[in-house]
Amino acid sequence: MADLEARLLDVLAPQHVDLGDAIRDDYTHDEALTATPVRPLAVVRPGSSADVVAILRICDELRVPVTARGAGTGLSGGCTPRADGIVLALERMNSIVEIDTENHVAVVEPGVSLDQLDAELAPLGLVYPVYPGEYSASLGGNVATNAGGMRAVKYGVTRHQVLGLVGVLANGDVIRTGGKFVKATTGYDLTQLIIGSEGTLAVVTEAVLKIYPRPAHGATLLVPFVSVDAVASAVPRIVRSGVNPLVLEYVDGGGLATLAANVGLDLGISAEVQAAAGAYLIVALEQHTEARLDEDVAILAAQVVDLGAIDVFVLPPHSGALLLEAREKAFWVVKALGANDIVDVVVPRASVPQYLKTVNAIAAENASFVSAAGHAGDGNIHLSVFQPDDVVRHRVMHAIISAGVGMGGAISAEHGIGKEKKQYFLELEDPNKIALMRRIKAAFDPNGILNPGTLFD
Repeated sequence: MADLEARLLDVLAPQHVDLGDAIRDDYTHDEALTATPVRPLAVVRPGSSADVVAILRICDELRVPVTARGAGTGLSGGCTPRADGIVLALERMNSIVEIDTENHVAVVEPGVSLDQLDAELAPLGLVYPVYPGEYSASLGGNVATNAGGMRAVKYGVTRHQVLGLVGVLANGDVIRTGGKFVKATTGYDLTQLIIGSEGTLAVVTEAVLKIYPRPAHGATLLVPFVSVDAVASAVPRIVRSGVNPLVLEYVDGGGLATLAANVGLDLGISAEVQAAAGAYLIVALEQHTEARLDEDVAILAAQVVDLGAIDVFVLPPHSGALLLEAREKAFWVVKALGANDIVDVVVPRASVPQYLKTVNAIAAENASFVSAAGHAGDGNIHLSVFQPDDVVRHRVMHAIISAGVGMGGAISAEHGIGKEKKQYFLELEDPNKIALMRRIKAAFDPNGILNPGTLFD
């Protein structure tokens, strides 16, 4: 420890190296509900890619585990450190290196937050479209977990928006992948391999991101249906209708009331409609002209009525913004209500009704409560599991994740595996794929210092 401390202080000024009691609790965990905080040997805050290179070389030589950390907003324990390791906190590396309006890209360091980038792009009439529900999240963390969010139905997830990276390997070697171009067939796609690898393959110190013209006009519609089945049946037809929704979310009846109350929103829905509605569809549309937006709203309203909607509410702009904010804050609501764990399984869009029926049956069989909301447009189901008994909860979690995988889905759509979903990943994923992933990990990080314990034991 003395050697490690001395060498870290050779790289960074003392105010950027925290040791012992100086390490703040915030660095010991992320937002995963089941994670146990762990205090590392040290927290270091590099200010440049060169700093990261020097720190990783020291840690690789001394075999010290390194956990890279962005804003700590993750939900899978992916940045929970090791007691015998260090946290590489990237918050100081928060420069927007370039906004290239000719090539429609932004080049950013990993500590840049979503709201910071948006504030720079908005005056230019541009937008980076990935918003996973927490605007304080860092771009580095988004890249590490392949973050998604409500806008994925239109724009896709993080991996669809990243054109290139600068990554530092465990031994301190630097690689640059991709660039300011949209296609290449030149060897293996290392950019896509690093995205979503949760800090286990390299530390990203720069990212080249796609940016888009920012539509000037938007509308939010709230559409009640009698059941989730009716919502799920309507979604594929909406997706292929040509209106190209920005957001396509569903929330069950009780969940909508809870979310709206959390932001002080009165939606003005009659008691009769509330009693009849088993689920709601939230649709956000955007366009570059008001006339085209009005046309899309009219097309969508007529369509959902034909698909069995009880009613259609086109919300005033302020109410629409509040409702989307409420949906983005759903995690904080269920956390405050005492949820014991969360799931973000993804299934094929058409399988959502059957999957939710299966989840309800599993919950009933195990005397547990499971609430649901999700990104209806892309089949990403967010489930909050209320079951304090660890043994029963593991049984419930295993069953509902296994059911999703069995329907052709995946364990995680956007939160990642981290440390907290690792057991399900190792139990349910194809062993041949896991063995291949281990070999890839060994090629990038022979000494296993980068975020050990995430994804694999």
